[in-house]
Amino acid sequence: MPVRSPFSCVLWDVDGTIVDASEGILRRLAVTLEHYGHPAPTFAELVHWIGPPMFESFQTNVGMTPEQSAEAVAFYRVLGKADGYTTGARLYPGIADLIADLAAAGVPQGTASSKPEIQVLALVDHFALAPFFTAVTGATADERTLATKADIIAEALRRLQAAGVDTSRPVLIGDRHHDIDGAAVHDVPVIFVRWGFSWPHESEGATAVVDTVDQLRSLLLVADPG
Repeated sequence: MPVRSPFSCVLWDVDGTIVDASEGILRRLAVTLEHYGHPAPTFAELVHWIGPPMFESFQTNVGMTPEQSAEAVAFYRVLGKADGYTTGARLYPGIADLIADLAAAGVPQGTASSKPEIQVLALVDHFALAPFFTAVTGATADERTLATKADIIAEALRRLQAAGVDTSRPVLIGDRHHDIDGAAVHDVPVIFVRWGFSWPHESEGATAVVDTVDQLRSLLLVADPG
């Protein structure tokens, strides 16, 4: 039976939603924090780091000033470039198939990630997802010029509109509280996925919460009897 989506377009968060890049993030964070005199984080502590912009996280998590945070972000990004943006990254099982099926059903898609856009582009190319996205949007390299989730969502919607996409009924798929907060600024509903890096309470305010890709699929693609 043919399928359709109740949404006119789908926006995707990347870290913790499409891609698990925790291995590389933990390694680079450990080197960066130790370089600046802070203890390396444990894997369990990654929940404090993955999702929000690093510029914000260095301040919130270890008390850096904005100036110190900007320096740490630059150091961290040099490590990432040398390491390779896709090293150790893996797709969450079933996500690539869902993205491909949405595209096959004619549903326009884009990313709205707090990750620097150059890294998002590298990841979608690496995992052969680029053909399925009408627009790939991420943060600016300094994570300050374009960094808040609200601004990134606005830019993602602008790019989709410029490509002729109907953005009247968008939805954002994400795994952190800032996805919900940022989307709320634009009245964009959020489907919260629990397979990423989040605390249980972070789903508050989401339109729906899913534990599996199959559950997500049932919300994004429905039977079209017509």
